[in-house]
Amino acid sequence: MRRLAALAALLPGFLAVPAAAQELVLWHAYHGDEAAALAEWAEDYGRRTPGVSVRLLEVPAEAITQKLTNAIPRGHGPDVFVWAHEQLGAWVETGLLAPLPEEVEREAEETQLPGTVDPLVYGGRLYGLPIAFKSAALFRNTALVPDAPRTTGELLAAARRFSDPGAGRFGLVYEVGSVYYQAAWLHGFGGGVRGPDGALGLTAPGNAPALEFAARLVAEGVVPADANGALVTELFTTGRAAFAIQGPWFVADCRRAGIPFAISSLPEVSETGLPARPFLTIETAYLSAGSRHPAAALALLRDLAGPAAARIRALRGGQPVSARAAYDDPRIAGDPALAAFREQLGRAVPMPAEPAMRALWEPAAFALRSVLRGDLDAATALDQAERRFRIFTRPPPAASDPLPFALGAGVVLLGLAIFAVHRGRRAQVGRRIWRHRHDYLYLVPAGIGVLLLLVVPFVVGAAVSLAAHRGGGEFSFVGLSNFARILSSADFGLTEPESFYFTLAVTLLWTVLNVALHLALGVALALLLHEPWVRLRGVWRVLLIVPWAVPNYITALIWKGMFHRQLGAINAILGWFGVEPIGWFDRFSTAFAANLATNVWLGFPFMMVVTLGALQTIPRDVEEAATIDGAGAWTRFWRITLPMIRPSLVPAVVLGSVWTFNMFNVIYLVSGGDPEGRTEILISQAYRWAFSRQEQYGYAAAYAVLIFGILLAFDLATRRLTRTEAGR
Repeated sequence: MRRLAALAALLPGFLAVPAAAQELVLWHAYHGDEAAALAEWAEDYGRRTPGVSVRLLEVPAEAITQKLTNAIPRGHGPDVFVWAHEQLGAWVETGLLAPLPEEVEREAEETQLPGTVDPLVYGGRLYGLPIAFKSAALFRNTALVPDAPRTTGELLAAARRFSDPGAGRFGLVYEVGSVYYQAAWLHGFGGGVRGPDGALGLTAPGNAPALEFAARLVAEGVVPADANGALVTELFTTGRAAFAIQGPWFVADCRRAGIPFAISSLPEVSETGLPARPFLTIETAYLSAGSRHPAAALALLRDLAGPAAARIRALRGGQPVSARAAYDDPRIAGDPALAAFREQLGRAVPMPAEPAMRALWEPAAFALRSVLRGDLDAATALDQAERRFRIFTRPPPAASDPLPFALGAGVVLLGLAIFAVHRGRRAQVGRRIWRHRHDYLYLVPAGIGVLLLLVVPFVVGAAVSLAAHRGGGEFSFVGLSNFARILSSADFGLTEPESFYFTLAVTLLWTVLNVALHLALGVALALLLHEPWVRLRGVWRVLLIVPWAVPNYITALIWKGMFHRQLGAINAILGWFGVEPIGWFDRFSTAFAANLATNVWLGFPFMMVVTLGALQTIPRDVEEAATIDGAGAWTRFWRITLPMIRPSLVPAVVLGSVWTFNMFNVIYLVSGGDPEGRTEILISQAYRWAFSRQEQYGYAAAYAVLIFGILLAFDLATRRLTRTEAGR
């Protein structure tokens, strides 16, 4: 009996279901050594914390912001995520982040390096814990420059001695056209991205001298004019640059190249005596407002920001970590790269976290590049950039009563319905549909697809065009205000690049030239490949279709590289003929030509394939009869071939026009709208208003509706013209 009683007592323990482990999801955008270090910490944390597992999800850096915005409000986002602190203000206002308790804030101030916690406070609350920091610093090739310069005077003296642009050597390399890197000189000359009143803007007195300083560096040949990250890496790691301004991510490239290098803080600006202060980015661990396990997620957050995790990320990932206790480890304290970036931390300016900062990048880049190209003096460029920034951040239109608009729209829709019913009765459409009712059932799946994928998104977009987006994800009804501002050019003059009419003119020019060249090249090549005397016609057809088969964004990036001033193949070919390197994206004509060449390469195969198919329908005896009658090649083409292939070419031209009118990828990836937005087309301009100018979704949707209207009018006009020609 005693044994039975003992077994009965143990039975509930055997039958009990183990508690399910809490799975915490952590999103990040790390890769390489940083991702490996994070994975090592996550595995260690899972071992140390019974009942909790950590699932890491690597999200591409260019997509993480959008994915967070979409996922967290819908309840399927991460519990914790790691990203730079610049988006903090926008995320707080849209409710994506959970504030941290006050005791965590006090703990962070005591355990983290000075300057890494304050940027994470927004509205008086702490919304994340710092885990690392990143800023630019000065790299030097110690074989060329043994000692670190203390002032810009010393820096430029050493850089000028080494510079020889003709031989491909530069004293200093950095992305001179990037506002991020230019910020060091802005702050060093007493300027920055805040005005005298502390508000975001470009009116600080030191900004003009800073831009002029950068322009001098380029004019003297000390800095390459069109440097991007690839060129900076190429020049410095091959010993063709004495100095480079880069961040911690550059250390691995230098070590792999095996060059002798050292890192130091950016020097003082000789003209002002102030240090050059780069932007500071705090790599931050955030607690998602949609976490299903907030207490466990907070514990994970604190551990990730703690010294043990910091040691792993510093030693394996090479990160300049923010936990003070990590530097007690002699391996970390003795690392010269980490020590240099820790020193630069005290002379860096945290990136502003206000939502309006996202709208400042474009105007600031406009001012910087205008001065570098010599198009405008620094003061004028900054004044125009400040005006653009104020327009981009203007308050939304005043809300209006939707009832009158809804009543008017209802009347219009009712009238259209009555008209459709009347015409349907006259044409006996209902009887024909009923007679073929079983046949129409086969169209139901396609109809549902069209409804869900085309009609519903269009209706939603049209509705958004009547609204204004405000902070926190709120929309208010503003009626036709967005259309009125666009069509009246209320913000920009007719000849300014941001004007709807200027962009429309560029779009029409872009479409007409592209379609004309697509058609001319496609038809010419098709006629050539149709001739029986051409050998290996099948091979040539396959090869000429390849540009159309390759995804257009890949082709666009390849052509972008080919047009690069220093590294591009096109300038290299021109150099064989003694032509100086061309800055293809410095002028409208050359930037437009670069876009045009790329899109012609992408588009002519489509016209060629359509024409080849149409040529197969022309009987050979017709052409032979015309030849016997004495008709020349041009006469045969104009009088026989073209009329017979025209029915196939017209739909192809219409499709090509629509595709080209909305060819976003080429514009965005090749010229990026440069110079100063002059090569933007309507669809890329709409993208700018939606995603880089204060998320003005209603304004961007109004652009989209206008684009639809233009293309619809073009389609109707083409159909009417086609019917008129057919009736002759």
